Amino acid sequence: MLAGLLLTTAVVVAPTAVAERVYRVEAAPEIDRSALRMALDALPAAGVPGAVAAARIDRQPWAGAAGIADLADAAPIRPWSRQRVGSITKTFVATTLLRLVDEGALGLDDQVGRWLPELLPGELGQRATVRMLLNHTSGIGNYTDVLLDSLAAVDRVGDTTYPPTELASIGLGLPRAGEPGEGFAYSNTNYILVGLIIERVTGNDATDEVTRRVIRPLRLTGTYFPAGDPTIRGPHAGAYFAPLGVRNFGEYGMTWAWTAGELIATMDDLNRFFRALLGGRLLSAATLAEMLRTVPFDTEAPELGGYGLGIFQLGTPCGEVWGHDGGVIGQLTISLHTRDGSRQASLSSNLSHYQVFAAEPHPIDVATQEFFRIAHCPNSPAGLVRASPPPGLPPIAGPAPTW
Repeated sequence: MLAGLLLTTAVVVAPTAVAERVYRVEAAPEIDRSALRMALDALPAAGVPGAVAAARIDRQPWAGAAGIADLADAAPIRPWSRQRVGSITKTFVATTLLRLVDEGALGLDDQVGRWLPELLPGELGQRATVRMLLNHTSGIGNYTDVLLDSLAAVDRVGDTTYPPTELASIGLGLPRAGEPGEGFAYSNTNYILVGLIIERVTGNDATDEVTRRVIRPLRLTGTYFPAGDPTIRGPHAGAYFAPLGVRNFGEYGMTWAWTAGELIATMDDLNRFFRALLGGRLLSAATLAEMLRTVPFDTEAPELGGYGLGIFQLGTPCGEVWGHDGGVIGQLTISLHTRDGSRQASLSSNLSHYQVFAAEPHPIDVATQEFFRIAHCPNSPAGLVRASPPPGLPPIAGPAPTW
């Protein structure tokens, strides 16, 4: 999510004896629980303080946690831990806007300037459409490239309250990443503008609309927007930013992310959300089909997958998976699901930016990808790891799994 953050050093928290402590809630004898448990345990062994995961295979659930939540007191992390899920927020926000499309309140091919004339009054507002914001083909610059451009900015951003219009203006003031509709170029500014359009259409706060239209109907009791509160309510993990060592960013202001990445959730809630979304419970069949129409990450390598409307698709030897990843200061999350919902897996860890200057795949990334291989493609060969995410995806969240 925070593409462009300049890092000068990487300090990975070393695994400890305490980090091997594991707390699990498991069910479903049909699942290879032993393999999932071993794959999750490998993350603390590779260097993260703690990790939580939830999987669902053929309607059988599994949840687990490995390692510790807080380095200060070595408290074990719990499977129901709430995490900042970063850009996975985008899928919730896109779903909310698409529900408004289903209601006839706006159209995907509406000009952005029609809804936000004060922000995009000229040629860009006429050429960029709502669809282009949702699938990152608007060509609008990424405001976090400017906002988080140094280590010093990490503290400043967390201590500052940002109005959404200020975030949008920063992104709109940057050089374009491309012409509208030209190709995929990931930009958090797109989703700040989507949030502002939701407010313009409904007359209500965008995060309240996401809560009313998505979170509350699905009874996602561990999922919420912090509304400026720097703390995470309820059971939660710490957040460790590798370049600054063992400092805990668990209390951190997130107004800089808003509808691009402010959401807090549990891994089980993420699985429930994507199951409902892909199962057609939130959108009409026609609108869901529009959501799942992707543009390639890289036109020269379409096999890498592509981005839809707030959701991406990746290919595997056992079929495609859909979902999103997300990263903030100190926490990384990946959530991937088969189209029919028969296999689901969400994983989050409480260490970020450990990959800086890594020439080879980091052991944490290797362990992460092995977990998703076990969850989604257990019969495929182990060890097929890519050192970087698909082109255009934000590198903060680490590489998306590949097989």
